[in-house]
Amino acid sequence: MSGLSGAFADPAPEAARAFRAALRAVARPGTIERVEGAAPPAPLSPAAGALLLTLADPETPLHLAGAWDCEAVRGWLTFHCGAPFVPAERAMFAVGDWASLQPLARFAVGTAEYPDRSATLIVEMAALEPAGARLTGPGIEREARLSLPDIDAFRANAALFPLGLDFYLCAGDRLAALPRTTRVKAG
Repeated sequence: MSGLSGAFADPAPEAARAFRAALRAVARPGTIERVEGAAPPAPLSPAAGALLLTLADPETPLHLAGAWDCEAVRGWLTFHCGAPFVPAERAMFAVGDWASLQPLARFAVGTAEYPDRSATLIVEMAALEPAGARLTGPGIEREARLSLPDIDAFRANAALFPLGLDFYLCAGDRLAALPRTTRVKAG
């Protein structure tokens, strides 16, 4: 696949659908949304590709972690988004699997004056299921369940509120969000 292919075939409506899916996922943590239309180069999943096509632009510092920091992904993102690649400490968005995104402490969690100046991590996962960790908090009526790679890390992140990281979890064409306001407990 060349760096020129694999973006939305019909950009305006597909980007709008992907953006709505991303917003629904943030508004209802633990809800799994399906996104379609992106066919990025491996190892970037279609869901992560759609998120980046929708949310990244030339003013969005992006960190690629581990295997995601490769020529194919860099070329595709450069052509379609124009996002500058930066070290983890300066990233607004970062993408990779859980292991390659470690340690989380290197990403910006915001400041007391500007808690919104934090990073959003796009975590690529082998599977994403509505099972496992129990989620409560804003946007969740009683509780939701979601397969998470490390419950303790998400609990520690929530304890930083109003600071902290926000997360999208992606597997194939599916995504879920875990904002810093979500409380996480073992299933």
